[in-house]
Amino acid sequence: MTPSSHFDIIIMGGGLVGLTLGIGLSKHGVRCAVIDPAQPETTLAPNFDGRVSSISSASWKLFQALGIAERLEGKGCPIERIWVSDGLQPGVLDFAPPQDDDTPMGIMFENRETRLALRDAALAAENLTLFQPDRATHVKRTLEGVSVTLDSGTQLSASLLVGAEGRGSPTREAANIPVAKWSYNHVAMVTAITHEVNHANTAYEIFYPGGPFAILPMQPGTRSAIVWTVPKAQAAGMLALGERGWAAEAQKRMGGFLGEIQVAAPRSSYPLGYHRAARITDTRLALVGDAAHGIHPIAGQGVNLGFRDAAALIEVIVDGMRLGLEPGDAQLLTRYQRWRSLDTLSVTVAMDGLVRLFDVPGRIPSAIRRAGLAAVQKMGPLKDRFMAEARGESGALPVLLTGETV
Repeated sequence: MTPSSHFDIIIMGGGLVGLTLGIGLSKHGVRCAVIDPAQPETTLAPNFDGRVSSISSASWKLFQALGIAERLEGKGCPIERIWVSDGLQPGVLDFAPPQDDDTPMGIMFENRETRLALRDAALAAENLTLFQPDRATHVKRTLEGVSVTLDSGTQLSASLLVGAEGRGSPTREAANIPVAKWSYNHVAMVTAITHEVNHANTAYEIFYPGGPFAILPMQPGTRSAIVWTVPKAQAAGMLALGERGWAAEAQKRMGGFLGEIQVAAPRSSYPLGYHRAARITDTRLALVGDAAHGIHPIAGQGVNLGFRDAAALIEVIVDGMRLGLEPGDAQLLTRYQRWRSLDTLSVTVAMDGLVRLFDVPGRIPSAIRRAGLAAVQKMGPLKDRFMAEARGESGALPVLLTGETV
């Protein structure tokens, strides 16, 4: 006999956004299943993924509301200042909270630490069942509901299916949802360095025509993550350099303001691209995170945009269920689509525009960019708006992003 289970929601994908969504729904009494084919031992291994993520202050409030933050305390580094420049030229844009505001702009975490915290929280959640490693072999969506057959033979049913598998989401593809996408002529190189001078909890974003060079503070005070974007044609040669040669090239981009540096972690790379689904809902279906949109890591907003999706979908579903509606009700999905469409469009277009703006070579474009940065630095209201966007506090915020449950 094939085992079967019924849930309110089935989430396809147990990454950062998928698990956060499941934990949040579970905390509000919504029964969820999360399906992910990855072996936990592999994804949680120290050498699996050297990437880091900046958890914005709004996303951190979400983690606090869901009981995730307590599992991450002391494992990250607060970002108290963001320093933006066009190369190493004058005309710097310097973001820092007011002196009476002790809330950081965000907190840097290694992705592995975030995955560990999310998995622990998911395993402790009362209304959440993890099917991992397992994968869906058959998915059927109808006007009445959703049914999923797993490779293990288990059959699941639910009111709503959520696609959270990332950029190549099979759930999105199966729904025939059109996607606008293109690849950038860039590759991101990722590693960690140690340096002589304390980073003072400052994140640096240095723009060059070949791509931005980001220095992101990590604990302790003389360790930082590097996200270095280079043209595809240069990537193989750069990665082939020995550690000393690579560090010397990185030092040139940094101008030496952190003193001597050394490579402190394995180097990895990944291609960069943009994509955005034409819609994020369908019959009994919702998309979140990279399944719905993917952007250049130029301002570290990718995963935070996904957390905003999760917070909004949780609020929509919980509000609807309190009124007696099913999670997959078309009215609720319409509300989610309307709520998230404008925010995701504005952020993804803005990030793409920044990539293209700073990629234009030449002295005149550089002078114009520096003048623009200097102007924003002097204009309080405009600077405040940029800072609110960086902290994830712009637009119509879901309640969870203020630190409160729904």
